[in-house]
Amino acid sequence: MLAVVLSQPGPPENLVLQELPLPTEQEGWARIRVEAFGLNRSELMTRLGLSGDAVTLPRVLGIECAGVVDAAPAGSGLKTGQQVVAMMGEMGRTYDGSYAEYTSVPLTQLIPMSTELPWEVVGALPEMIQTANGSLTIGLDLQPDQTLLIRGGTSSVGLAAAALAKQLGATVLATTRRPDRFEMLERRGIDHPILDSGDIAPAVRKLFPGGVDAALELVGTPTLPDTLRCVRVHGTVCFTGLLSNQWTVNDFYPIDYIPAGVRLTAYEGKASDLPREALQRVLEAVADGSLPIAVHHVYDGLEQVRQAHEDMENNTAAGKLVVRVRH
Repeated sequence: MLAVVLSQPGPPENLVLQELPLPTEQEGWARIRVEAFGLNRSELMTRLGLSGDAVTLPRVLGIECAGVVDAAPAGSGLKTGQQVVAMMGEMGRTYDGSYAEYTSVPLTQLIPMSTELPWEVVGALPEMIQTANGSLTIGLDLQPDQTLLIRGGTSSVGLAAAALAKQLGATVLATTRRPDRFEMLERRGIDHPILDSGDIAPAVRKLFPGGVDAALELVGTPTLPDTLRCVRVHGTVCFTGLLSNQWTVNDFYPIDYIPAGVRLTAYEGKASDLPREALQRVLEAVADGSLPIAVHHVYDGLEQVRQAHEDMENNTAAGKLVVRVRH
């Protein structure tokens, strides 16, 4: 099979297309014929050497994919040709991931599904929907008719979270650093696009003087203190994203850092956080047009993974970047 291999950290040129043996069959794992996969910031951090000792090289990156079962152990309930998605765990980190024609994953990381959507659309969904859904439910416990601020609103997870929150009946505020993206955010149903100057609390408080009910932090620690100042007493901020590539707080003193009465949580996703039924509902909503999902660009073939990584690193996308695998 063909796969894109990272042998050492560095620029996109370090992602090299190679021929590798087909993943072997093993108990408790399923082999997937990959049809499409989305790109994620964690893969960028791995390529840059910022993922720590958890990642071993050489490695086929990729923490999610969509495709069909190629081989599965007896008793798994899976059939050859069955549609599935896979995501998270140590996929693309301690074992080879989705930047390949085939990948093998533990059964715990795999979710069966059924859809007639194009593979490039399905490939955009697994990690994005899992992270957005988990952040809103586990991280924030968002309720109908509440107000939600999304810091990093034009990211793929930000746009997915906005779509899910609007389905719930929430009023959504979303930030962007680019004024030319306001129209896109409004088309996506955002009630209040906000220009992110680094200090948005005054603008949020002008709209909602008491503060918003909930905030989803996708940028990282540089904006977290300001995001905390946007939230009402007994409201919640969920720290999920690392768009800034900065994820630690130096000299953290909670009483000074967290406004009185504001709750700070975090979310790091697992495949088990996205039930099969929830994924199927999302696929059906995307198919009937009631849940808009932003796919910024589809790259045709593994040969374009380098270009996809370059675009991701340069922050050119408003929505998900997807690679369609050609066999």
